[in-house]
Amino acid sequence: MRLVLIAGAFSMLASFILTPLLARLLRRRGLAQAIRESTDDVHYPEHQTKVGTPSMGGAAFLIAVALGYVVAHLVTWRAPSYSGLLAFYLTFALGAVGLADDYLKIFKQRSAGIRARTKLIGQAFAAISFAWLALQDPTNVGISPASQAVSFVRDTPLVLPTFVFVLWVWFMVTATTNGVNLTDGLDGLVTGASVMSFGAYTIVSVWQYGQACVWEITPRCYSVADPFDLAVFAAAFAGALFGFLWYNTSPARIFMGDTGSLSIGGGIAALAVMTKTQLLLPLFAGLFLIVTMSVILQVGSFKLRGKRIFRMAPLHHHFELLGWQEVTIVVRFWLIQAACVALGVAIFYAEWVRQ
Repeated sequence: MRLVLIAGAFSMLASFILTPLLARLLRRRGLAQAIRESTDDVHYPEHQTKVGTPSMGGAAFLIAVALGYVVAHLVTWRAPSYSGLLAFYLTFALGAVGLADDYLKIFKQRSAGIRARTKLIGQAFAAISFAWLALQDPTNVGISPASQAVSFVRDTPLVLPTFVFVLWVWFMVTATTNGVNLTDGLDGLVTGASVMSFGAYTIVSVWQYGQACVWEITPRCYSVADPFDLAVFAAAFAGALFGFLWYNTSPARIFMGDTGSLSIGGGIAALAVMTKTQLLLPLFAGLFLIVTMSVILQVGSFKLRGKRIFRMAPLHHHFELLGWQEVTIVVRFWLIQAACVALGVAIFYAEWVRQ
C-alpha cells in the first residue's frame, strides 16, 4: 500500500509544480489553442474569455504520472511489472496522437487539428498493438495481462477468438478515448471526472491484489496479472490529474488538449482490460459515455428526422446555450460521474460478497 500512496502523492506534487511552468512557457511564446467562433450558420457558446489560454497541459501531467510511478518503485526498490509498462505504452501512444493534434491546433492555428481519419488510424494502431502485447506472457508468470474472455467483475465464460478480442479492445480504446475527448470542452470537467475513474481503478486493483489467486486459490480469488502495480499506475494518474486540476479548473490557466484527453482515455481503457472489468467500463467512464451518446443521438436524429434533439452537442454545450453557468455544469456533471463510479465500485464489491 505504501507504493500506491507514494505514487499518488509524488505525481500530484510533480503535476502541481510542472503545470504552471509549462503554462508560463507556452504563454510567453504566444502558443494557445484556436477558439472556434460562431458564424451565421453555426452558433457556438461564448468562449472568447478563453482566448490566449495555453493548451497541451496533458504533457505536464503525463510526465508527472511517469515520475510518480518511477519514484515509487525506486523508493521501495521494486521492479515495474509488464502490466504496468503496457498501461504506460497505451497511454503514451495515444498521448502522441493527441500531441500531433495539438501541434496543428497551436502552431498552425487549425482548431480542428488533424484529420479524423488520421486520428482514428493512430488510435487503431495503438489499440491493436496493445491488445496483442497484452495477450503475451514474456515474464513467464503463467498469466498474461489480458485474457480473451469478456470480463465483467472478472472473466466470464464467453471467450473470444483472438481476432475478435483484438477488435473488442480496439472498440473499447477508441470509444473511451473519443468519449473523453468529446467531454473535454469546459474548464476542469474531464480532469475532475477522470480523477474519479482512476480512483475507482485504484480501489479495484488494490482489492484484487489482496484477494489474488497467487495467495490462495478460492472461489473468490482474482486471476489478474500484476494487480498491485496496476493500482500504482492508477494512483499515479489520479494524483497527477488532481494536481493539474488546481490550474485547469475555471477559469483555466491551461487546457489539457488532445495530448491529455486521448492519453486519459488510453489509461482508463488499459485498466479496464487488464483488471478484467471490461463491462464495468461504462460505469467507470459513465460521464464520457453519456456525452458520447448525446453526440450519437444528435447526429442520428438530424440525419433521420432532420431535427436536432439538443441545441448543440456534446451535451455540456447544450446546457451552456440554455444559459447555465460553466461552473454549474461542471459540478453537476462531476456529480453524475461520481454516482456512476460509486455504482461501479458497489457492483464490483457486491459480486465478491455474494459468493
